[in-house]
Amino acid sequence: MLRRRIAGAVLAAILTSLAACGTDTSSTAPGTNSAAPPQTTSTGTSTTSTQASPSVPDQLKFTVQTVDGQSFSGESLAGKKAVLWFWAPWCPKCRAEAPRVAAAAQATSGKVTFVGVAAQDALPAMKKFVTDYKVSGFTHLADLDAAIWTRFGVTQQPAYAFISPDGKVDVVKQQLSESALTERVNALTAA
Repeated sequence: MLRRRIAGAVLAAILTSLAACGTDTSSTAPGTNSAAPPQTTSTGTSTTSTQASPSVPDQLKFTVQTVDGQSFSGESLAGKKAVLWFWAPWCPKCRAEAPRVAAAAQATSGKVTFVGVAAQDALPAMKKFVTDYKVSGFTHLADLDAAIWTRFGVTQQPAYAFISPDGKVDVVKQQLSESALTERVNALTAA
């Protein structure tokens, strides 16, 4: 069982590292942990729901370290309005959208929980990105083995997961413009 988990993590890391920054792939990475497979909508998003516990999606059943070395439980987001932003320190699209993600997080502080999920690089580069691009206003996870990316079926960056209090997870596997991000966050706050 342990060998299988390690092999899955290695495969996920390889697949993640092969994904080009912003390259559109619509396939879900192997090992995605969800009760129902993601279904892609006409807008290029995928929606995943879990039937076992609508308030705690399987994707949120993880514990990881933040870029600051603190322990973070994905289950702490259950029952909340949350946005996960998947990024890589070297990604030019992630760098370009960092200011609008920071602004959206600040504008909805207390209403929506933003969490960055960094992968595809080492911890020092992740820390430098958070500082250089001024996104320290919310928590960032150090997904060093891309296990969280795999849980959400993310194979490229930037990407997002919008999580509603009822446990619905909407994964967007593409960069979002300022207006598209605002529209999605507003829809989440209205829910």
